[in-house]
Amino acid sequence: MYRSISGPVKFAVIGSGHIGKRHAEMVRRHPEAQLVAMCDILPPETTGADAFQVPCFTKAEDMFASGIEIDVVNVCSPNGLHAEHALIALENFKHVVCEKPMALNKADCEKIIFKALQVHKNVFCVMQNRYSPPSQWLKSIVQDQILGEIFMVQLTCYWNRDDRYYKKGNWKGTADLDGGTLFTQFSHFIDIMYWIFGDIVDIQAKFDDFTHEHSTAFEDSGFVNFRFNNGGMGCINYTTAVWDSNMESSISVVGSKGSVKIGGQYMNEVEYCHIDNYSMPKLDPVSPANDYGAYKGSAANHHFIIENVIDTLKGRTSITTNALEGLKVVEIIERIYALRNLKKK
Repeated sequence: MYRSISGPVKFAVIGSGHIGKRHAEMVRRHPEAQLVAMCDILPPETTGADAFQVPCFTKAEDMFASGIEIDVVNVCSPNGLHAEHALIALENFKHVVCEKPMALNKADCEKIIFKALQVHKNVFCVMQNRYSPPSQWLKSIVQDQILGEIFMVQLTCYWNRDDRYYKKGNWKGTADLDGGTLFTQFSHFIDIMYWIFGDIVDIQAKFDDFTHEHSTAFEDSGFVNFRFNNGGMGCINYTTAVWDSNMESSISVVGSKGSVKIGGQYMNEVEYCHIDNYSMPKLDPVSPANDYGAYKGSAANHHFIIENVIDTLKGRTSITTNALEGLKVVEIIERIYALRNLKKK
């Protein structure tokens, strides 16, 4: 097994896009972390990675062959490359932080888990919405059965993604590198649903493409309904066809002892709480104050991921979202999309 790391935890980032640079910044600002390398197929002066003043590579193989000491590799490349980059990092005996989704299919997730077990390395899956105070509060009242028996759960994700987002020549919107709306836009919220209520069965779905036929290879909207293994019914209503700007991300829960709704643009506000013999506690409206910079929505919680990686590798805690949980989110989306692909035949 690996030993706890005593000095600074050394991070390398694969993928120097917006999310990769955010990871690099979170690492750079943590007192127990050190950013030692970045990697992207584009040159650093194009991506802006040169601003971090660390060695930059255009091939992951060259980065690992360079002799730079690396403890952790943050995989922030396009979705369809997550498995490839996670595997090459593990093959080089590095821990992995993998942005969502872990992969675009369950089989690739299983390959990552197998390799991680083989080389005794950790795989941390980035699901930062778990750190949101409303999400943690909802999990606690479900876990403690304050809501009683769960009858119904509705996950609603109504966002805007238009031509400003899907630019020609970009990987976003492609079948092989993006994978679909549930993978790129809404996997965080499916993770929250799975984290709190468990796995789903008896899935039925309808899909449509209202405004993205010219810009994506997949649907922009869907209605999905199912039952939870733990009891109760659920549904996911989602779209990226909302005009101009995001509308909401919400989860509504009806239980035998009460009902709640968490809403807002990023599922960050408790909008309704009516529970028998229960007083709503005061929750932090945003992430706790920190010196990691200001980000909107779930992005504000990214620094918690880096803290969890460091604390885990130093033997102080355990992984917030492990590889098996990352696989389950991918598997749920894959089962939903199996119905989409079935309708195409």
